[in-house]
Formats: sequence, C-alpha cells, structure tokens
Amino acid sequence: MRYDVIGDIHGQAGKLKALLAKLGYLMKSGAYRHPEGRMAIFVGDLIDRGPDQVETVNIVRKMIDAGTARSIMGNHELNAIAFMTPDPATKTEFMRPHDKKNMAQHAEFLRQVGEGSSLHNELIDWFKTMPPYLDLGDIRVVHAWWNQAYVDLVAVNQEADGRMKEEFLFAGFKKEDAAFEALEGLTKGLEIRLPKGSSFFDHGGIEREHTRTKWWHHDATNYREVVIVPEEQMHRIPEHPLPAAIPLASRDDPPVFVGHYWFVGTPTIQTPRVAVLDYSAAKSGPLVAYRWEGEADLVDTGFVEAG
Repeated sequence: MRYDVIGDIHGQAGKLKALLAKLGYLMKSGAYRHPEGRMAIFVGDLIDRGPDQVETVNIVRKMIDAGTARSIMGNHELNAIAFMTPDPATKTEFMRPHDKKNMAQHAEFLRQVGEGSSLHNELIDWFKTMPPYLDLGDIRVVHAWWNQAYVDLVAVNQEADGRMKEEFLFAGFKKEDAAFEALEGLTKGLEIRLPKGSSFFDHGGIEREHTRTKWWHHDATNYREVVIVPEEQMHRIPEHPLPAAIPLASRDDPPVFVGHYWFVGTPTIQTPRVAVLDYSAAKSGPLVAYRWEGEADLVDTGFVEAG
C-alpha cells in the first residue's frame, strides 16, 4: 500500500480539496478516491479555527467510509471530546473547563456545529472512534510524539476496531491517571522543563519555563538543540547538557509522520525518519502532505502542498 499522509486541516476544506486534486484523488460515488488505489492518512486536527469545519469532517468521514482514507485523533479532537464530557465529581462542569481560553479556542467549531445540537453530539461520538496513532508496519502516524510506552498502553486499551475503550478515554481527562499522560504525550508532544533560572516568552508574551521539543533529534546533546521556541527567544535557552532521561527518538525507528507544530516555510524532513506535516494551514500557510512510495528514508521531494 502507498500512502498520502496529510497534515492538520483545521477546517480549511478549500485547501483540502485543492490538495486532494493535486494528489490525483477524484470524487466518485460521493467520496474522494485515488485511481491507483492509494490511501490518504490524516494526522488529526480536522477542526477548530477554519471556515469550513463541518465540510472538512464530512470529506474525511466519507473517505473513511469508502475505504480510501484513515484518520487519527489530534489534540483538538481530544479537547472537543473533553469539552463535552461531564465531570461526575461536580455534575455541573466538564472535563475540559469552559473557561475563557478554552472557549476562545473552540468557539468557531461550536458556532459552526451549533453547541449542544444533534450534529455536535454526532461529531463528538465520531471523534471517539479515532485512534490516537496508527502503526502501519512500514510507517507510523501520530499527531505529536511517537512514544512507544504510550503506544503500548493505548494498544491494550483499544477495542477490536481500534477505538479506545470508553473508560480509558475518560481516564485520559484525569491528570493523575497514566492514560492522561499517554494521550497528552501522543497528541501534544514531549514538553520539558528548562534548567533552573531559564525561561522564554512565547508569541503571546507569556513567560514560560516549559517548552515543546524536537523529540526527533536523536543525537541532540543540549537544550538549545531540541527546544521549540520563537527564534528571537533562542538566546534565552542555555546550551546545558540534556538529562539522559529525556526520551528522544531512535534513528532506527520506521518513518514517523506527525502534525501539530505550526511550522512555516518550505516543507523539509526533520530527519530521514521523521516528517512534520503542519505548516500552518489554519492561517496563511499551505496544507501539506507527504507522498510515501515505500522508502525507508524520507526525502524532501516527497512533500506536496496546496493553498
């Protein structure tokens, strides 16, 4: 099987249709299909931010139903489920608080589906069917971080069709539970605390002591080599040695495709075994795919973009 792995769409249905056309997919019998039998794999984050979120989900669902695509869960689908899951401890709150920050992030989705509508509930139920990773043998797909221990924990808590068991998914909203750590890691990535006394300011001007990491840099030796911070803040990151316990990727792993990281510029592989596919399609960036032809080492020429 040959795959076209597609990055975070965030409701940009126009970019999705343009990318599918560029990849050679044609609309037939109500779903996009490739004449050579290729399969599209979506890395999650179908929703939030963009103007056509329902249309985006419908395109992906119809492809999955037709057997021409598969999709994993991104952190935005996970958040959407938690946003609608009642907290039994209070009976009036939800597992994802309806506070100002969370409402702002999710507002456009709620507006487009109609908060509490039958469509809203239907989509939440469908999001629950999404697995948080796919191991396809020759390639792996996860939204943010391939951590084998987390993958193994999810694997023993999945139904036969790949969806997570309801009790495990619910446990994933409880910070004290191992399920929470696993789902946070797979969908949001590896975050590390900077050395004592170090911090940086994010794009919103908030000072932070924790940062996302380039976990795929298997040969990194210091903090500055792995942190993901605004370039103008990089001088605040010390070149202290990384603790040995930080779990970086192995150079011998199969190719892994992720989204999540809001990259900009020309798509390039991160290592011969890792490709990030999120190039800010939610804003002004293109929607990016990687056309995988069976290669063990990924190449820059595998990227395809539209929009």
